[in-house]
Amino acid sequence: MLINAPCVVSLTWRLADTQGQAIDELNEPVEFFFGGDDLLPKVEEALAGQAEGYEVHLHLEPEHAFGDYDADLVCFEDRALFPDEVEPGMQFEGLPEGATTPEMPQDAIYTVTEVYPSQVVLDANHPLAGIALRLHLTVRGVRAATEEEIEAGSVNESSAFSVLASAPPAPGLH
Repeated sequence: MLINAPCVVSLTWRLADTQGQAIDELNEPVEFFFGGDDLLPKVEEALAGQAEGYEVHLHLEPEHAFGDYDADLVCFEDRALFPDEVEPGMQFEGLPEGATTPEMPQDAIYTVTEVYPSQVVLDANHPLAGIALRLHLTVRGVRAATEEEIEAGSVNESSAFSVLASAPPAPGLH
């Protein structure tokens, strides 16, 4: 079966920065909905019309991956608004109740980058924003999408996060 929307592709990958420093590697295939929200447009473009066994090396500039880094998406909030165990790397959906930076996007995922005695630094940028990436993909399988997957525009196992999608990563990147 050829990769054409809508379908589901099983992929493995190795993701690195332009210096070759590994960022993520997935050796066990994960399914992604092709023709929806699971994959970056440049990844879909490279996979279109291909079949199981296809391998591709992609170079993705920030504008084709996770965007440029935006310093305006970083804010400081009062330490008292967070749980006692807050630490760098933790992520929160939206700003905490009582936040003092209403101009920040309310629906973003915020990553804690620093914790000070009186403040917490939050960053709504994707952790890979501003980074050019090298991606080696291998197609491990292609199948027809189910009606539920077509309606959702996503495959459940990859909808929570995929390094190849635009959602921010959880610890471990997949």
